[in-house]
Amino acid sequence: MYHIALHFIVPLFFVLLFYKKELFKKQLKVYCILMATMIVDIDHLLADPIYDPNRCSIGFHPLHALWLMPVYICMAFYPKTRLIGIGLIFHMMLDSMDCYHSLKIWYQ
Repeated sequence: MYHIALHFIVPLFFVLLFYKKELFKKQLKVYCILMATMIVDIDHLLADPIYDPNRCSIGFHPLHALWLMPVYICMAFYPKTRLIGIGLIFHMMLDSMDCYHSLKIWYQ
């Protein structure tokens, strides 16, 4: 359960650390963009069963594929896609850490 909470907490810490001098409206916008990257989990709906505690999402679900990780990293270097890339990187890192914590593997 803490894994899901981290998907909300880590982006919040990012906003508070890197956007602390911005107005609340800007902070909220950045946080919402980072949270919108959780839509990447829509690929879980393609799996049967949708949720399996003994399955690592990294390398199993289409949008969690290993070949996409460099794409997400590249997105973080371009201003127009930077926040989306950062959000996706956070998401994949948290999912990978969850895999290691629960299954002792980093990816499927």
